[in-house]
Amino acid sequence: MTSSNNKTKPTTQTVKQYIATLSETQQQQVQTLLEVFSKATGMQPVMWGSMVGYGSYHYVYESGREGDFFATGFAIRAHGPTVYIMPGYQDYGDMLANLGPHKLGKSCLYIKNLDNIDMVVLTKLIKRGLRDLAQIYPVSK
Repeated sequence: MTSSNNKTKPTTQTVKQYIATLSETQQQQVQTLLEVFSKATGMQPVMWGSMVGYGSYHYVYESGREGDFFATGFAIRAHGPTVYIMPGYQDYGDMLANLGPHKLGKSCLYIKNLDNIDMVVLTKLIKRGLRDLAQIYPVSK
């Protein structure tokens, strides 16, 4: 197997230290997302570079490449929060239709303003993403 040289790995930085580097608005966004993710996952957050991750999994692709990554998480970017659901969002159209304004990447959900997002739907997305990921790879807390 070929090991991945992922640049994104768990760090020793605490979430509290990360929050201190952010603007007041971004700090509020992080606090909201910490509550949602903690409720949805039952896991403790860990910094993975500039991303807040919950849980982890070891992946092995058909190519032989393998590595470790967080199971779900979020980051605060200049354009707003980005939510990561690792299996991707391809089968979540029913929930996404009720989430609020967003844009999609393969495993990224781009949000401009959390005030316009249905947090109940976001919680369901996180739970479903973890469940779907666990059907592919074991998820560790």
